[in-house]
Amino acid sequence: MKIEIEETDVLEVAPPAPPGEGAPGARSLSGEKAQRIVDAMRRSVARRGSAGSTFDHVSREAGVSRGLLHYYFGTKEQLLVEAVKRDCELRLERMEKDLSAAKSFEDFIALMAQNLDVTVNDPDFLTLVFELFTLSRRNPGIAVEYAALMRRTREHVGGMLAAAEKEGVIRLHASPECVAEVLFSLGDGLALRMLSEPDRDFRRTIKAATACARALLTD
Repeated sequence: MKIEIEETDVLEVAPPAPPGEGAPGARSLSGEKAQRIVDAMRRSVARRGSAGSTFDHVSREAGVSRGLLHYYFGTKEQLLVEAVKRDCELRLERMEKDLSAAKSFEDFIALMAQNLDVTVNDPDFLTLVFELFTLSRRNPGIAVEYAALMRRTREHVGGMLAAAEKEGVIRLHASPECVAEVLFSLGDGLALRMLSEPDRDFRRTIKAATACARALLTD
């Protein structure tokens, strides 16, 4: 049976999800097809914003049917959530692999700076995250999803920092999760400013941010 679903350029509003639960309609999708969908959503949001990124646009760019997107994600908002989640998971996996190779404090700082460079050089990812944040301010269900994503990311990076401290690579001056949150704030804020003023020389600013990170991670 083929189900036809009307698609418009009007922003779909996902029903609020109960605290701690995903939005209705979302199903697990993994593998190469999921990555194509996420990549297509990233590109579309970067060009059109979340309001202009219809399932028609994303399905064409991903090479999948529009019905598949409706089946797995339900709404554009939930697709945006899942796209950010998947991107964050991949970045955290890469960061964890990189930081596990750090044998000294200097190694650790250099690898963290390298991960910041990846973020700055991937403006589509930042656009995706900021679009999700903006949407969360007016959609209670997405606000729950966004807060849960921020919490998981903070806990994950906090765990990496705690492991590095246990191995004697760094020495934290606050709880691992608090340090993780401050580092994210530095990185996100700096990345936003660098993308807003691409022709400005940020070397001195980056040096100051690195000094802040050093103060949190060593004596």
